[in-house]
Formats: sequence, C-alpha cells, structure tokens
Amino acid sequence: MAKSNTAELMEALSLLAKEKGIDAEILVEKIQAALVIAIKKDYPRSENIKFDIDLAKGRFDVAILKNVVEAVEDPANEISLADAKEVSKRLNIGDMCPLKLDTKHFGRIAAQTAKQVIKQGIKEVEREQLVAQWGDLQNEAISAEVKKIETDSLNALVSVNGSEVMLFRNDQIPGEVLHEGDIVKVFVSGVSSADRRPTLRVSRTHRDLIKKLFELEVPEIADGTVEIKSISREAGSRSKVAVISNNENVDALGACIGPQRGRITKICDELCGEKIDVVKYSDDPKEYIKQALKPANVISVDIPDEEVRACSVVVPDNQLSLAIGNKGQNAKLAARLTGFKIDIKPESGFFEG
Repeated sequence: MAKSNTAELMEALSLLAKEKGIDAEILVEKIQAALVIAIKKDYPRSENIKFDIDLAKGRFDVAILKNVVEAVEDPANEISLADAKEVSKRLNIGDMCPLKLDTKHFGRIAAQTAKQVIKQGIKEVEREQLVAQWGDLQNEAISAEVKKIETDSLNALVSVNGSEVMLFRNDQIPGEVLHEGDIVKVFVSGVSSADRRPTLRVSRTHRDLIKKLFELEVPEIADGTVEIKSISREAGSRSKVAVISNNENVDALGACIGPQRGRITKICDELCGEKIDVVKYSDDPKEYIKQALKPANVISVDIPDEEVRACSVVVPDNQLSLAIGNKGQNAKLAARLTGFKIDIKPESGFFEG
C-alpha cells in the first residue's frame, strides 16, 4: 500500500513539474530539502541523509547513513560492525551504512511540513525561472499593449513580449485612463511574489522609468556623454532630472531638451503630460540646490553644516510661491533631488516665521 502511495506521489510530482514547466531535477532538489526538514523532526541528531528519488521511474527511497565503527559512541550517526553486517556483508569499519526509512514513519505532521516546503520550493523555482526569462529586460523600459481593463479595480492586463502581465492601478500614472489597444511604456521593476504565484512587476510610476525614457530619446545619454545624476518624481505631476555633461563641448540641458523641445516633449507625452524640469548637476551643493529649485531664481544658499544636510535658501519675494510650488511640490522635489532639507525664505523676510 505504501509503495502504491509513493508511486502516486511521484506521478503527481512529475505531472506538477511538467505543468509548471519546472526541470524535474530542480524539483527533486526541492523535495530533498523538504524531506531533510521532515526527517530532522524524527531524527534530530542525524547528520547524513541519503536520497534516491527518480520522478520518471517513480522511485522514492530515503536512508540515514551511519558510520561503521568498532565501538559506538554516537548512536545517531554510528553503527557497530556486527549490526552493519546485517544490512550488508560487504560493509567494513569506516564505511557508511545506509538504513532505509519507511516514509510512513515520518507521520502526518512531518508529511505536512514536507508538503508546505515543497509548495514554497515550487514557488521559488517559478520565481527563479521568471527572473531568468526576463533577465535581459530587468530594469528596462519596454512597450506594452493594453489587452484588458478590469472594471472594478482598473488594473490593466498588458502584453509584454507575448506574455500577459498585470499593470496594477497603483503602478499606473495618476489620472491616466488606459484603453484596450493602447501602447504604453512600462518599467520592468522585477519579479513580485506577493500573489499566489510569482509574477512580473511592471510600473509606469517608477522613478527609473524617467531615466530609461531619456536613454531612449537622448543619444548623448545612451552613449554616456550626458549623465543623469539624480531623479525625483511625483508621477503624473512633476519630475526633476539632474544631468551633467562629460564633454565640455556638449550642453547637457540642450541635449535633453532637444531641437525645438522635441525630445523632452516626447517624454512628457509618454507620461501623460507630466512636467519635467531638467537641471544642471553640480558638485558644489550650494549651486546644485540653486539649480534644483528652478524655475525659481535663488539669491543665496546657506549650508551651516554639510553633514547635517540642511540649508536655508533666500529667494526674491515675488519668487517665493514659485520656489515652494503648489502644495510645496517644487521644494519637496528639490529636496529629494539634492538630499538636502531646504528651508525657503523671502528676501524681505516679511513672510518669515
């Protein structure tokens, strides 16, 4: 009966491997890892466990290996020569004696433990395979076609290189309305295992989507002539991109904006009209903060202690609202871009306090 159950288990696992597209050898490794945990519950001190698992042939043998010794001092891992000879006449001192285990002996709790670990192992294998499948596209921006919009959640099912992936509502740009047949750029941020099975995670709100779109549209960024140093983003509203030129003959801002603003306009259009401020990066923190607060003009920047990463900025009275931005957005984005806490004050001091 036990043999029949074992055969059924092996057949079920073999079918599972085919269904999930998992290499049988990988699945066997996961089964062995699960069985080690189960066996350790009943044989906690055993150090050597041997497996003979063949899904194709339905073979499933498990044994504890004990060292053949003259005098047994560690019964969990040693066996006397006399007892070993009962297992096999060929065994001698120093050999490892296999003692087969009856799988029924593991008990229901141990079997359940193995089942859970095997289930988790399959999930890990699926994740590994998904990572391998999408390895070349990881952290890239690619085109996706919207196939379906869920009425209640507004999650979108999109096709990426022939595979269907969910673009969740919170990964869509706030305010954008997707329709079936739309072609949009998505950022492949990785593999998520938050659901019942691992899935590819794509996003239109990820900060690095901005970077990848610039790489696609600006040849000087793609070839390294112009470098993006930092990005801060409020998806659907505004982003700031700090750039620097590695060639004194190339204007970093001009390259990113493009002739007649063609390059920056194309990127903004892809992001549903999201505004993008491209600013010059500087190794001088004061100059960098001035640039980050554009389009506002800055009179002065005071940094009492650079290690504290905080500064006080003075702007013309008529530039105060522009420097702070709607709901403080410009100041927040500048702070994220530079890594400095920014306190903005008007030149007259009239609004101070």
